[in-house]
Amino acid sequence: MRFRRVLLIVLLVGGFWFVTTHLPEGLSRLHLFGANGAKSALDLTEAQAAPEYDAEEQNNIAVYKKALPSVVNITSTAMTFNFFYGQVPQQGQGSGFILDKAGHVLTNFHVIADANRIEVMTSDKHHYKATIVGSDKVHDLALLQINAPDLQPVTLSDSTNLVVGQRVYAIGNPFGLSGTMTRGIISSIRSIRGPEGAPIEDAIQTDAAINPGNSGGPLLNSRGEVIGINTLIASNGAEQSSGIGFAIPVNTAKAVLGDLTRYGRVRRPSLGIVSLAISPDLADQMGLPVESGVLVQKVVPGGAADRAGLKGGNQQAYLGNVPIMLGGDLIVNIDGQEVTDTSDITVITDKHQPGDTVSVTVYRGHKKLTVRLTLGDTKEVNT
Repeated sequence: MRFRRVLLIVLLVGGFWFVTTHLPEGLSRLHLFGANGAKSALDLTEAQAAPEYDAEEQNNIAVYKKALPSVVNITSTAMTFNFFYGQVPQQGQGSGFILDKAGHVLTNFHVIADANRIEVMTSDKHHYKATIVGSDKVHDLALLQINAPDLQPVTLSDSTNLVVGQRVYAIGNPFGLSGTMTRGIISSIRSIRGPEGAPIEDAIQTDAAINPGNSGGPLLNSRGEVIGINTLIASNGAEQSSGIGFAIPVNTAKAVLGDLTRYGRVRRPSLGIVSLAISPDLADQMGLPVESGVLVQKVVPGGAADRAGLKGGNQQAYLGNVPIMLGGDLIVNIDGQEVTDTSDITVITDKHQPGDTVSVTVYRGHKKLTVRLTLGDTKEVNT
């Protein structure tokens, strides 16, 4: 009985070996049966060699390999209050990039705002505690530093001659997905308002997908050089990419970095005034000689405007429930450029350094005059 079982097993194994090794090639294919019972062969075609990448793919890969080691993930921890008024830690995430071997890292100010602890994770998954070297809330930039070995800095490009249609890449940490690269083009170069409401001159608009977590990461050109710092998206309330993202131009960042490393703060030019933008309706109500401009409500004692002889207001009034001062000079032009809003003053003066002299045209009552003004810095009030 046992012999018969052994013989049966030998016959089955031998038959299987014969079928799989001696049948014609056409009969050795896998056959499938359809719903109608018809038999069809599943004939797979496999690549005979590793895939070849076209020129565009090769460039994408080269940009990623060059820039990735310089891109970091940033986790900021701030203390907040829960429902029971107890303090609990709250974490936020963003991106940044390494500037030098000394461990300086550039990111957005809003990524680390109010943080009690900042941690940086490099592309090799090592974690380091970061300290804040300096920050510029107005331009939404912050300079951090970590103590880490073998860092690979980015290469900074020049954002002066960027053109619409130029290919760009964004690398960062969207939704916590580290090392993510997206690609697009420069959609426009335009002035926008940053997270704090201050103007960002020549901001780079792109359709490369930028999402929460990309903030502070680099926007790169096709050579893998940084041309901008990804900072915000126009999402219409969706809190995700809608194809309209914005980056701070790298030349703006270079100017800020120069001040942060030299002085520990940004020395932004200032007129030393408290101001109010005038609309045509307000101008008509106040009986002003022109329809728009910036009204000087107050000059800071000893500040740039005070030294130049500009006059603040001398009559209190209310704009809604907000007290304002009337009767001061109305600024309409600085260095030949029209001023209709406080953001115009910021844009014009940001092209200068504290200590530079500019010409300021004002209306004092109905009299028009031009004065020479030596710019102060941001220690003086200018709002």
